[in-house]
Amino acid sequence: MNTCCSSSYHCPVEATLDLIGGKYKSLILWHLIGKTLRFSEIRALIPQATPKMLTQQLRLLEEDGLVNRKVYPVVPPKVEYSLTEFGESIIPILNAMCDWGNDYLNNSKK
Repeated sequence: MNTCCSSSYHCPVEATLDLIGGKYKSLILWHLIGKTLRFSEIRALIPQATPKMLTQQLRLLEEDGLVNRKVYPVVPPKVEYSLTEFGESIIPILNAMCDWGNDYLNNSKK
């Protein structure tokens, strides 16, 4: 794991944001809830992310133990992504973020 597990944090929120606060990390995690997806499927779900950025974010999530990357030895290569058990522990936070976002969007239209 990378620096996310260091004791250099001053607040637990800081550690959480380090894990899921990347450009598209939360969206990737959200789309992987209950699913296994290939890179092209994730890319279709997050079209604003460039392939390079998506690859970078997936690698960071994998390094931090939130996402599992499974490579099949076929040509062309087949790679699937899913949440690890640790990754599944973030689901309540993602659900809370979704609820808060829905409330914000509904109230901002008034």
